[in-house]
Amino acid sequence: DDHAKALYTIVSKGRLGEKYNVGGRNERTNLDVVKTICAILDKHSPKTAPHDRLITYVEDRPGHDARYAIDATKLETELGWRAEENFDTGIEKTIKWYLENDWWWGPLRNKVYSGTRLGLVK
Repeated sequence: DDHAKALYTIVSKGRLGEKYNVGGRNERTNLDVVKTICAILDKHSPKTAPHDRLITYVEDRPGHDARYAIDATKLETELGWRAEENFDTGIEKTIKWYLENDWWWGPLRNKVYSGTRLGLVK
């Protein structure tokens, strides 16, 4: 919802041709994000818990992000948009949606993406 509201704000109030970053001031490392996802899955899908045992450390690849941080200052100050969710509430709602709506992602997982690691340099 936050992202959709940000896009609506940009379309309705933003300057034509201008660029705006959408973010919620919730910087995290990749590992922090993965551990949070595992903890939420443990809570909502406990039959396969603990999920953090599935974390595999792999050799880094070129261009791999070490952390996620978006500076949305311009969007906030120029257009008055602010995120209503924080990372923890937003990621939990997102994960719950995916758990409850496998009809949407299941066919993609079964027919389009096999789950193999992407982005490897050969």
